[in-house]
Amino acid sequence: MKASRFNAWFGRGWLFVGYLFLFIPIVSLIVYSFNDSPVPNLWRGFSLRWYQELLRDEDLLSGLWLSLKIAFLTACASVVLGTLAAFTLVKYRRFGGRTLFSGMVSAPLVMPEVVIGLSLLLTMVSLQRALGVPERGMTTIWLGHLLVGMAYATVVVQARLRDLNPQLEEAAMDLGARPHQVFWLVTLPMVAQSLVSAWLLTFTLSLDDVVLSAFLSGPGATTMPLVILSRARLGLDPRVNAMATVIVIVVAIGVALGSYLIARAERKRAQELAAARG
Repeated sequence: MKASRFNAWFGRGWLFVGYLFLFIPIVSLIVYSFNDSPVPNLWRGFSLRWYQELLRDEDLLSGLWLSLKIAFLTACASVVLGTLAAFTLVKYRRFGGRTLFSGMVSAPLVMPEVVIGLSLLLTMVSLQRALGVPERGMTTIWLGHLLVGMAYATVVVQARLRDLNPQLEEAAMDLGARPHQVFWLVTLPMVAQSLVSAWLLTFTLSLDDVVLSAFLSGPGATTMPLVILSRARLGLDPRVNAMATVIVIVVAIGVALGSYLIARAERKRAQELAAARG
């Protein structure tokens, strides 16, 4: 009994230390965003000075806006293409080139981003020389993020599709539903939570990507991570702390709201199942 209690407390202690290691830097970043001193790690008093400076920082705000646009488009396209790829891999077990297709979908997950970025850069440069398009900028960054995001979305949706009960789809077809109706009315609602998870995951990956954006960006198309990285090379900037604090607060609110909605949907589903069984 004593050994089990020691193991339990030891595990909780390591978990607590791990959380401290992860969250103390974030908390310190938020605290020092309200510092009046231009030296980020030297406290001189509470102030909203750097939030006011942030509103006048055109480079940082334009980089944030560009990153949000790219992340939104990447998440939407990744969910669509990832769902189609996952549906193909799960529902169609045998077709010509299935192994090659599965390998190509999974390759961006295990390939270093430096290699992906360099190969995409060479491809874009060759296309631009041959056809004149695309020019390096928002479109090329979006294509690079989409390549990686689609792979992650495929894995998330594929895991959910494998857990579905095929008898539900078979029952819908026995009742007269056509294949496309089964997909839209039965399969898609059952994987809706995985689609939301894939969207949030790919949005986050695109928003903070540095390597692919550095390879594929062009004049006038600098994302927020690249702006922050360029300033970090010259020294810490308190306006970056303010920007990071705003992002952390927005993400925390979004996560809390999403968790509440998912929990409410699960409770509603449980109540409906209990009523149907009763």
